[in-house]
Amino acid sequence: MRLAAVNAAAAGEGCVPGMSLATARALLPALKIAAADPQGDARALAALADWCRRFTPWAATDGADGLVLDITGCARLFGGEDRLLDRLLAALRRFRIAARAGLADTPAGAWALARFGGGGVGDRTLAPPGGTGAAVLPLPAAALRLPPAVVAELARLGLARVGDLAALPRAPLVARFGADVLSRLDAALGETTEPISPRSESRPWIARHAWSLPVATAGVVEAALTRLLVGLGAELAEAGLGVRRLCLRLFRVDGGIVRLTVGAGRPTCDPGHFARLFALRFEGLDLGLGVEAMILEGREPAPLGTIQRELGARPGRAEEELPRLLDRLATRLGEGAIRRFEPVASHLPERSVRAVPAMLPSAVPATVWPRVGARPLRLFPAPEPIEAVAAIPDAPPPLFRWRGRVHRVARAEGPERIAAEWWRRREPSADDFRDYYRVEDRDGGRFWLYRRGPYRVQGSASWFLHGLFA
Repeated sequence: MRLAAVNAAAAGEGCVPGMSLATARALLPALKIAAADPQGDARALAALADWCRRFTPWAATDGADGLVLDITGCARLFGGEDRLLDRLLAALRRFRIAARAGLADTPAGAWALARFGGGGVGDRTLAPPGGTGAAVLPLPAAALRLPPAVVAELARLGLARVGDLAALPRAPLVARFGADVLSRLDAALGETTEPISPRSESRPWIARHAWSLPVATAGVVEAALTRLLVGLGAELAEAGLGVRRLCLRLFRVDGGIVRLTVGAGRPTCDPGHFARLFALRFEGLDLGLGVEAMILEGREPAPLGTIQRELGARPGRAEEELPRLLDRLATRLGEGAIRRFEPVASHLPERSVRAVPAMLPSAVPATVWPRVGARPLRLFPAPEPIEAVAAIPDAPPPLFRWRGRVHRVARAEGPERIAAEWWRRREPSADDFRDYYRVEDRDGGRFWLYRRGPYRVQGSASWFLHGLFA
C-alpha cells in the first residue's frame, strides 16, 4: 500500500505521495490514514467546479487536483483580479480545502504559477498582463507539465529551469525530446493559447443575478427571479422558442448550491407560468446564511407549438388551462406522480396501453388509437378468474361468481372477439382468442368479462373478469 496524498503536517515529516505505507509509518508512527477514494474525489472536484461558476461560466476541472477558470471580463464584477482571487481562496479556506492560485495570460502559465510559483498553501502568484513569460522562466522544468521521465532526463543534462530550455536552439531540442516539449514551452510562455472546455456544456439561454451583500429573504430572491424570468422570456419569444425546463441555482455563502427545477409539458416562454411553478418550489426553501448569486438556465429549447383551429374559433379554456394545471400538479407532487396513457401495438387490452409521465412529450401520434367498442373505465392490470357457465355456444353466462359473490346477469352484449398476439407464439393454439361480453347484473353493476378459447361441450371453459364500467 502506498500514499496517494499527504497533508502539510505529514509532508513536513518527510512523507510524500507514492511512498509505501510501511516507510511512512516508520518516519511517522502516529500517521493517520484513510482509504483513497478517487471516484469520490472526482465528484467533489466536479462539484467544486460547479460552485466556481459563480465567478465565471468558464470553469472546468484540471486533472485530479486542479481547477481552471477563465475570468476574462468577469474580474471587474468582483473589484478586480486581486479581490476575485482573495475571495476565492477565502471561500476555499472556509471549506477546509488547501489550495494555491496562479493567474496568468494563458492556462498553461496559470497552471505553472499555481503549482510552482513559490509560497505555501493559500498563497497566490500573479503574472502582470503580458508578463507570463518572465514569471514562468525561473520555474522548474516540471512546470511545463512534461512526463516525469522527460523532466528527469532534462535535470540530468543540467536543464532544471524553464529558462534553460528557452535559451536553447529549438531544432536540437526537438530532435532530442520531441515536439511536445516545444508546444508545452510555448503554451507556458504565452506564445500560443489553448482552449478551456467548461465541465458542462454552456447553454445560450442563461440569466444571472448577483447581490453585493448576501440576502436571506425568500421574497427578495423571488423578486430577482421574476426579473430574470421576464428577461429570459423576452429573449426566447424574440427567437420564437420556448423551453420545457428551467433550472435555478442559488449560490449560498456557506458554499452550498440550492437547485430548483420546474418543467412544462410543452415548450413555453411565459414568465408568469414559470413564476407560479417556482413559487411552489420556494415553500420551505433553506437559504442558509444567505444567497449571493443566482443563475437561471433554460433547458430543452424547442419552437413554440401552434394549434390549428377552425377559422374564427376561439381557444377553449380547457385547451389552455389543462397543460398548466398538469404542470402545477407535477411541480407539487413530482413528475412521476402525474401519468397519462400511450397506445401500444397490441390487441390485448392489458397490453394495448402504457402509463408514462405526463410531462414527457408524446412519441406516438394520437391517430394510432384504434376505433373499437366500449371499454371499461377501470381495467384490471391482469384479468381475474371467475366461475361462469354459458348455456349455449357464444352466449353470455346467466350468472358468475367473482370474489365469492354470485352475480345474476340481467343484460349482456357481445361477443367481441379479440385475437392474441400471434407473433408471440411459435405455434397457433385454439385458445389464442378471447370472446368479450359487456354484462349488467340485477344490482346495476356493469362488468367486462371474457371466455378464453372456444366453447367446450365437455368440461367448463375458462372465464375471466377484466374490468368494471362506470
